Amino acid sequence: MLSWIMQLPAGKKIYFASDFHLGIPDKATSRKREQLLCRWLDTIREDAECLFLVGDIFDVWFEYKNVIPKGYTRFLGKLAELSDAGLRIEAFTGNHDLWMRGYFEEELNIKVHHQPLEFEARGKRFLVAHGDGLGPGDHGYKLLKNVLRNPFAQWLYRRLHPDTGVGVANYFSRKGPKHVNSEKQFLGEEKEWLILYSKEKLKEKHYDYFIFGHRHLAVVHPLSEQSLYVNLGDWISFNSYAVFDGTQLELKYFAPQTVNPE
Repeated sequence: MLSWIMQLPAGKKIYFASDFHLGIPDKATSRKREQLLCRWLDTIREDAECLFLVGDIFDVWFEYKNVIPKGYTRFLGKLAELSDAGLRIEAFTGNHDLWMRGYFEEELNIKVHHQPLEFEARGKRFLVAHGDGLGPGDHGYKLLKNVLRNPFAQWLYRRLHPDTGVGVANYFSRKGPKHVNSEKQFLGEEKEWLILYSKEKLKEKHYDYFIFGHRHLAVVHPLSEQSLYVNLGDWISFNSYAVFDGTQLELKYFAPQTVNPE
């Protein structure tokens, strides 16, 4: 697990967001979400020292050697603009976009993490991950994830024409969970796998903040007097994100004012 100490200048903040699932449920709805994300990114650009994109940025993402999925031009362009302006951006693969192979690094100068990441800022220790496959249970998915991450399996899949490969991935993605948050509930400390995972990690060392996506629940839950579990929610229902100002971390919701054209 990579670990480093982030220098956070006065007045600067660290932002975390996850589960944009760009691409679903249809092009028009995804485009609106993409535009909203770009508006949010513009609001944080002045005080952001670092931005963490904590997985499932896209509902489907598969990189061929010379081909990436069509679309997301506004969002990718905004990331390129912010990265070129000096904003540090750290991205994570999720269970929907785990087949990232270098495009973000080469074109956007954005590091992509495939494992949990540990870092410190202002004396606070963070552990960040998308969350899929962590903790007890979910053995079927863990087996599938090992297959999907196998280099030979990915090589075989790339033998498919991109129209076929991305089309098949889109089909199975849309057959899966629809990420309707009204149907999701916080299961409590003893049943939430990511909380159980966090508690096990606390036995090894202290962390002030555990930050995950994946569950599509906007939750801040104390694990002890000094340690918090944070689930970032999503941008399908919540438009939620977390921000660390150097002293404390807070879960927030982006609700821009709607201005009627004159």
